Amino acid sequence: MPTVSVCIVTYNSANDIESCLQAVLKQSFPVERIVVIDNASTDGTPERVRQFADNVHFIANEVNNGFAGGQNQAIRQTRSDYVLVLNPDVTLDPDYLSEIITYMEQNPAVGSATGKLVFASNIEVMDSAGLGMKRTRNAFDLGAGEPAANWCTTQAVFGVSGAAAVYRAAMIRDIEYDGHFFDEHFFAYKEDVDAAWRAKKLGWSSYYVPAAYALHHRGWKKGGRSSVPLFVRQHSYQNRFFTLVKNEPIGWHSLAIGPLILAAEAVKLGYIAVREPGLLRCWPTIFRMLPSMLHKRKWINDKAKRKRSLSL
Repeated sequence: MPTVSVCIVTYNSANDIESCLQAVLKQSFPVERIVVIDNASTDGTPERVRQFADNVHFIANEVNNGFAGGQNQAIRQTRSDYVLVLNPDVTLDPDYLSEIITYMEQNPAVGSATGKLVFASNIEVMDSAGLGMKRTRNAFDLGAGEPAANWCTTQAVFGVSGAAAVYRAAMIRDIEYDGHFFDEHFFAYKEDVDAAWRAKKLGWSSYYVPAAYALHHRGWKKGGRSSVPLFVRQHSYQNRFFTLVKNEPIGWHSLAIGPLILAAEAVKLGYIAVREPGLLRCWPTIFRMLPSMLHKRKWINDKAKRKRSLSL
């Protein structure tokens, strides 16, 4: 029987973590290990987690290591066949893991999968059915805001959202760079997009499995961009460039796709200069990190070429 571990990173998650852990403990599929990494919370989150000491391997960081760093830290504590990367504001249906792992066991090329995530405040509305990718290379949550009843078919997707993503351990080992599954330079936001793109380039597929069901207690998304902290918007903005530099292929298709991407970014830059000038502070970081991202790009492309040559 395959094994699965659950990895959760908390940061001031006191209002959500207890219901999240209770749902994990009620999974019909046996969970080998639950790992919680706390990123220096100040709201009492560690005390809430310690109530589950008999069932949870808990590590309290003295500094905020970010979502990417925290999840890498948690994943290193596991030895299971599958890993569920889970946000503390997600409440799983008891059969969430069972449905996804059953599907992945039947389809060995599937490296990651996610279930039907709906808004906890309105379960008739979709939060995410996985990640999609536009021609402008903007990733988005599939189905977001649509009737949940419209998303009842198992289907291939570009990738899975890090909110409730099941990853095959073999895929994690295959696509990790220098021992890191998520790129820790991302800190938080779009690290799941980067991992999905990397996996796709290395031959792994990703699926949406609607029989697996979960509630997502989203926070600031309801209020639009103005309700999102500047710190979050900065990471999201710069990480988009990191994903492009690392993963966007260059070839004949670039003649069609390239102008679309450049046009979209020019419009976005104009908007930012007028409405969100604080985001412009990201550019020194983007330029400083460029050599590292190009080095990772070469590693990904070289490995993809080796895998293609072995399959011929």
